[in-house]
Amino acid sequence: MSLAGKNLLDGPAPTYLAEEPEVLARIEAGDEGEDLARAFPTSSLAWSVLAEEALGEGRVVEGYAYARVGYHRGLDALRGSGWKGHGPIPFSHEPNRGFLTCLFLLGQAAAAIGEEGEAVRIAGFLDDSDPEAAAQIAAR
Repeated sequence: MSLAGKNLLDGPAPTYLAEEPEVLARIEAGDEGEDLARAFPTSSLAWSVLAEEALGEGRVVEGYAYARVGYHRGLDALRGSGWKGHGPIPFSHEPNRGFLTCLFLLGQAAAAIGEEGEAVRIAGFLDDSDPEAAAQIAAR
């Protein structure tokens, strides 16, 4: 029996979301988050930009809402990529970063509005997805 391609840890394989070259191009061109979310409503990356803008301007409730939308759009994309509700979502894979950033921002915003239980759950989910993600997002 060949072990090639078999996950020896019996855990789920990492999930890799699809590339979003159009979204990236518009971000690099300087588009604002609102324009990105309007043009790409299913993109966690677009919603993460909008959430970061709102949180950076002190609009915590709006940032929370935008991050939550991006989180849910990301869950849809993950499920569409074969994710079964658990397993690695590597930050090293650039297309995963929009979802992971929304998750991170959702946790921050939840803590800021006093939703400590949610903030703890989100931090656990982020750590389970990729233990390095929070530090890498915070360092940007």
